[in-house]
Amino acid sequence: MFKLPLTKVSQRVFLLLLLACPLFSHAQVVNNIEQFNQAVKTLAPGDTLVMANGVWRDVELVFKGKGHKNKPIKLKAQTPGKVIISGQSNLSFSGEYLVVEGLAFKDGYTPTGEVIAFRTSLDDLANHSRLTNVVVDDFSHPERQLSDLWVAVYGKNNRIDHNTFVNKRNRGVTFAVRMNSEGSRKNNHIIEYNYFGPRQVLGANGGETLRIGTSHYSREYANTLVQYNYFDRTNGEHEIISNKSSGNTFRGNVFYEAQGTLTMRHGHYTRVENNYFLGNRKPNTGGIRIINEHQTVNNNYLYGLTGHRFRGALVIMNGVPNSPPNRYDPVIESTMNNNIVIDSDYIQLCAGADAERSAPPSSTEMQNNIIMGKHNLSPFTVFDDISGISFKGNVLNKDASNPIQSGFSSEPYSVRENQYGLRVPAQKLIDKIAFGEVKLPVTKAETGANFYPKQDRHVAFQSGQTLLVKAGTDTLVSALNRSQPGDTLVLENGGEYLLTRFANIQHPVTIMAKAGEKPIIRSEKPSFIVIENGGALEVENLWFDGAESPDYKGNSVIRTSRYSMNINYALSVRNVKVTDLNVNGFFYFFKAHPGTFADYIEILDSEMVNITGAILQLNKETDDLGVYSVENLTLSGNTFKDIKEEVATVYRGGTDESTFGPMVTVNNNRLINVGKGSTHRSGASMYFHGVQKLHIANTEWDNSAPLELYLTNGEPITLIEDIQLKNTPKIRANNTGYQLNNVTYK
Repeated sequence: MFKLPLTKVSQRVFLLLLLACPLFSHAQVVNNIEQFNQAVKTLAPGDTLVMANGVWRDVELVFKGKGHKNKPIKLKAQTPGKVIISGQSNLSFSGEYLVVEGLAFKDGYTPTGEVIAFRTSLDDLANHSRLTNVVVDDFSHPERQLSDLWVAVYGKNNRIDHNTFVNKRNRGVTFAVRMNSEGSRKNNHIIEYNYFGPRQVLGANGGETLRIGTSHYSREYANTLVQYNYFDRTNGEHEIISNKSSGNTFRGNVFYEAQGTLTMRHGHYTRVENNYFLGNRKPNTGGIRIINEHQTVNNNYLYGLTGHRFRGALVIMNGVPNSPPNRYDPVIESTMNNNIVIDSDYIQLCAGADAERSAPPSSTEMQNNIIMGKHNLSPFTVFDDISGISFKGNVLNKDASNPIQSGFSSEPYSVRENQYGLRVPAQKLIDKIAFGEVKLPVTKAETGANFYPKQDRHVAFQSGQTLLVKAGTDTLVSALNRSQPGDTLVLENGGEYLLTRFANIQHPVTIMAKAGEKPIIRSEKPSFIVIENGGALEVENLWFDGAESPDYKGNSVIRTSRYSMNINYALSVRNVKVTDLNVNGFFYFFKAHPGTFADYIEILDSEMVNITGAILQLNKETDDLGVYSVENLTLSGNTFKDIKEEVATVYRGGTDESTFGPMVTVNNNRLINVGKGSTHRSGASMYFHGVQKLHIANTEWDNSAPLELYLTNGEPITLIEDIQLKNTPKIRANNTGYQLNNVTYK
């Protein structure tokens, strides 16, 4: 009856246990894809197909069957978490009353557009089926901008629960409810108790964690229930959840330090209730955004959210009159009531108002909300006519300014930590709006696959061992090859290090010297150091000199891989000296190639002199699709002298509104004879195109090319203050949408 090798004793014991349970009428263990495919053809209601423990590599699993409500057909791991699906693999299933559980997708990517699909063809869908206790971890295509879905749900009445989805690194939605046929609409899916783990900033559109529907079907009803899920630092883009269909409910979910919002992008009759947003004052953390008609946002708790404009704690958008399905339907007959907002910076009304989005909200309520904050005492921003919003019974702390006035009462700022570790206002205010007990509706431990730990895998700089590196030829390269993630390589003060090979950075590593005479590093290669996928670099107290570099145009001290990197990197440069990058033209300190992305780049307290290229070249994402190269850039305490091109050139083109950055801080720097090379193309000392948040302060230009700005959409925040321009032209900009304070010309 069973195809069971006699040598596999553990499998026989496992089957005996299965047979002891009356729920199972038939169980088979399969060891490879050929056995799997053969077994699938024989499945009947109540059967269980067991995948043997081990690594299943390069398999496309197609699971079909028709079970019954009380006798589902199951596809199980022999031991949950011990069946690893790897390589170019995926799973699709269709039929009725199917259950998939215990599998783990790791160390690979799908060869198609979906990792797990609730269908096996356009017409063969899964209904009344369940995906549970499954893991997808970093099952990411190596091409960063190539899009795929990890889970694509089709059909009707499916349940997706207690799964773990973590570390999606390439473009594409992590989890999508698809509605591209009648058989997938009014689907009544339940998505619950899943752990959506960290997702790095994508730096482009297409990084949503959960999407229900698309703009094409946004006025169709999905009727999907999303409840008791945990969204942990899901930072792909500013729509963590993108609701693009009607009739959905989001209830009892927790968003922990997640950069972005739960966005009602399309569709009507959405309910958003009893969700908890814990920003903890992290950058760009957001709350809830209302677009469209008959939306209900009630009894949500929002703490420590710092995002502005579309990423505010509470946002009500303007719409497009007679909007096509792919734009913005006006907000009509919607409510934003009985919410608690604590220490969150921005509440935006009529957000996005412009010539196209000219329809303000109408027949809408904002009532009985408690808003207590001490970080931004002007939390409300009003962009258009708010007469269509009814304000009543709201509470705002006394020292906060309020452009709305009516419908608000003032109370002293009084916030305490309750027994559950949450910051709450006075109990009398909570009782007044009948909010109930302020307590997380679900904990992190209650979500996700029960066999898979929720570990933070970030490796901090200087968290590993310290390795001493002797001066000499390629001793640094050899030390890097021996190093482990987090290690620190300490060079000899005053030592000389020659590189005849590329110094490849393949994991987080620090190269430094103790304070004193800086060791000098030279290279015979066109690049000293190459940051590869998975690498991150910190350098401190070093001296880079170009005397031994080859006579090529386009050399660099540090660059990223020329190939797509689907893992974000970081670069920290502190107290570094750089001299004589002048053997030929366009010798750069740092170059970022397309398809790479930095969480942050910082140059601090450094001196860079006599360079024929730019210090930072971050302008190679030129498709004008909102893609860019770095999220946070900081230049502070530096001197840049005799630099032929820009100190920094940063480019984010296009009109996409799905991302936050770049965010740039320039403070306390000196630029002397910068940007005046005869072959310099931009003619600027610094060039910032499409930067979303730019702050330049306490910086001096001397005999240099001008600072140039190109401001694009997204209402960028650009502040320039306390700067001096000596023998330097005035700031060049495409418009006047920036703020100047205390700019001195000499």
